[in-house]
Amino acid sequence: MTQSPHENPLQRLLERRVSPVHLRLRQQIESAREQKILGQGLKVFHIENWYSIHAVIRGTLRLMGLHERGRRNALRLVKTHNEISVPHLPEAFEGFRILHLSDLHLDINPHMPDVLMERIESEYYDLCVITGDYRAKTFGGYDKALEAMQRVRTVIKEPVYTVLGNHDSINMVPGLEAMGIHVLLNESAVIERDGALLYLAGIDDPHYYAAHNLEKAAENVPLNAVSILLSHSPETYVAAAHTGFDIFFCGHTHGGQICLPGGFPVMCNARAPRAVCNGAWAHQQMQGYTSRGSGVSVVDVRFNCEPEITVHTLRKRPCKLGQ
Repeated sequence: MTQSPHENPLQRLLERRVSPVHLRLRQQIESAREQKILGQGLKVFHIENWYSIHAVIRGTLRLMGLHERGRRNALRLVKTHNEISVPHLPEAFEGFRILHLSDLHLDINPHMPDVLMERIESEYYDLCVITGDYRAKTFGGYDKALEAMQRVRTVIKEPVYTVLGNHDSINMVPGLEAMGIHVLLNESAVIERDGALLYLAGIDDPHYYAAHNLEKAAENVPLNAVSILLSHSPETYVAAAHTGFDIFFCGHTHGGQICLPGGFPVMCNARAPRAVCNGAWAHQQMQGYTSRGSGVSVVDVRFNCEPEITVHTLRKRPCKLGQ
């Protein structure tokens, strides 16, 4: 006998956690989208869903003798320091450190969770944010990704906030929140320190699902407050700046993942200028950072583009962009 959605324990959890319209939007697209390559979201073409080309890329790299080198490169996880100047930053948040993870894709290579854990364990930070993409594929099962994330979570200090990416299912929300990872679904949260407040907002994936709602995410953020927006992709950066966010953290692009010598990406897979697709950048009064991510997508290789975790330090004084 087929179980009705309302008799499904996971569905009941989601119905209590996610607004009905948002849940229906996400689940309907997920059920209809499997391996859809064209015509969804902000971009027309989605290489991450074109699974036949993945084997071609791997085969070509093997013929060139580059596949194993690329796989080793993908495990050379580095730490990047980035200072962000916010003139109206409360004194209590001077030197506040934010660990930024993105594009973990934990189930694509069994060694990646251990590499990530080793790098995180020795870090000092006050807050951890994750800008989406936990699993390797864009559809199907997600249990292995959640199991790997459960291991990684043991070395991440609280509090932890995340948004969903285009590789993530809305059905992963209860599992992530059971680990103590707060999922921001067009919502905001308040971070308090010595009586001062910082506002953290997050939008659902804009790249594929177009499930983002900046107005809803910002509705409880005071106009003059220091505010940070989490987005999976940089593609919403203009609207985020107009909305008044001070800081914008995202990922999705992997910095190109496969780049020419000098770090020039072959493709960024985002409908955004290349200037906002890797590292620190600014638009109007908003400071942004697009993480290269700790994981890989399509194939588990990197060239001329190291995977990273980033530690952002908030400063009241002016600092050099990308310092």
